[in-house]
Amino acid sequence: MTTPGYTTHGRVIGGRAGHGRTSDGKLDVDLRLPKEFGGDGAGTNPEQLFAIGHAACFSSVLTMLGQRRKLEAADVIVDSTVTLIPQGDGTLRLGAALNVTLPSIADAGQAADLVRGAHELCPYSRATRGNVDVALVVNGAPLASPLMPALE
Repeated sequence: MTTPGYTTHGRVIGGRAGHGRTSDGKLDVDLRLPKEFGGDGAGTNPEQLFAIGHAACFSSVLTMLGQRRKLEAADVIVDSTVTLIPQGDGTLRLGAALNVTLPSIADAGQAADLVRGAHELCPYSRATRGNVDVALVVNGAPLASPLMPALE
């Protein structure tokens, strides 16, 4: 087995209507269903946590990759959207979109290539690949790839 570089632990009691806390106590949240699914919206839901985690990870990978490619990407802004999509059989699936703004990269091709590269390397992107449809927008333009359709 490979030695992990980092491990964290969290505990949830009560599911989506409960409470979650990391073992170090730095994240301590009441969990609630979103209003759209009958909840009171008074707490945080797992999709919000996923959206923040994905955006933070993607942003860090993109900045690192920019440094490797000698491109200024430290000013990147990543807006992440996570959706719950009802399926016909009563189940839900996740969808996601990352709207990436690279203020210091004016060349559309360079920006798109950098975002594609980050999407290949980001651990969240890798974990969702093949399981969650992830749409990318770069500096306002939808990004399409052979594996990923552009946002409509």
